[in-house]
Amino acid sequence: MGESGSGKSTVARMIAGLTRPTAGSIVIDGHDRWADPASAAALRRRFQMIFQDPYASLNPRWKVGQLIAEPLQVLGLSSSAAETAERVQEALRRYPHQFSGGQRQRIAIARSLVSRPEFIVCDEPTSSLDVSVQAQVLNLMQDLQDEFGLTYLLISHNLAVVRHMCDTVSVMQQDRLVELGDAAQVLTAPAHDYTRALIAAVPHLGRAQPG
Repeated sequence: MGESGSGKSTVARMIAGLTRPTAGSIVIDGHDRWADPASAAALRRRFQMIFQDPYASLNPRWKVGQLIAEPLQVLGLSSSAAETAERVQEALRRYPHQFSGGQRQRIAIARSLVSRPEFIVCDEPTSSLDVSVQAQVLNLMQDLQDEFGLTYLLISHNLAVVRHMCDTVSVMQQDRLVELGDAAQVLTAPAHDYTRALIAAVPHLGRAQPG
């Protein structure tokens, strides 16, 4: 968590393999994400990403079935068209613009799951959705996590989402990690001034606002 521009999405893209770090390393199970191309290719299959904007992250010229099938084809996880078709439901043969925002984000989640990853980077996955739809998508993500044993890296500036979803919280300020700890501890008794300022900035009903 952290304010806009703190570096959250950059870290996410480096972990997902979309942006190369200029310094430091990302180590997963003892393998540097970027040092060895062979290891990077193997690790890539274990990672997927859910982007912030389901309107921008889905190719509008592809039917939904094609969008969900793409990870199988790119990662070489399907040996034939028939095998791919078996994992993409017939009912999904529509285009992204024919779905609502919440439906599009569910499509993005399905697309991230079809390659059966272990780790999913979620970059503000519900920020563009209505509050009621946000809750539905977050509950869906929790159900899928329980069913498939997934690990999420969830990026958010919404403390309610962080409180609902996270076991561990890290706080970023100006490209630096300033606090890391158990979610309940960080959110109720933060150790860093910046974390306290973030929490204090959240509006509350019934609390007088300055001005």
